[in-house]
Amino acid sequence: MSDQAPNQARVIPLRPAGAPDQATRRPPGAATPADRVPRRPVPALAPRRTPAAPARAEPLWRDLVGGVLRRERLAQERTLKEVADAARISMPYLSELERGRKEASSEVLAAAARALGLGLTDLLSLAQDELTRPAQVRPARRGTPPSPRHDGMCLAA
Repeated sequence: MSDQAPNQARVIPLRPAGAPDQATRRPPGAATPADRVPRRPVPALAPRRTPAAPARAEPLWRDLVGGVLRRERLAQERTLKEVADAARISMPYLSELERGRKEASSEVLAAAARALGLGLTDLLSLAQDELTRPAQVRPARRGTPPSPRHDGMCLAA
């Protein structure tokens, strides 16, 4: 049986008490075991190239759709709870959609749009307007007219 009290941790020292440190036992200038290991030359690394940042980051689709949902809800002076109940989705999920935190299925987007009195095409059209509004076409070279802007909607699954 042990002479320790129950429920006390037993401490085992790593080196005996009073034992000299390895640094103090070795004479100054003596090689350490790490010094005796042959070292491979370290190849010179080329400086990292950071990709050029785009002039303007493209917004995410979920951010655009969420912004449209929130603006429409606030324009109608309705609460999250009212719209979520009408759309039959949870209030926290609708909040995450509005903040662009979740990618919603087409069924959920249609339900949220209907709860706001919009059709799915209306919702997507408003989101597309948001996407194309800040886009400004700059001429590629001096003296050449800007390329035509395409206002069509393209959705891919």
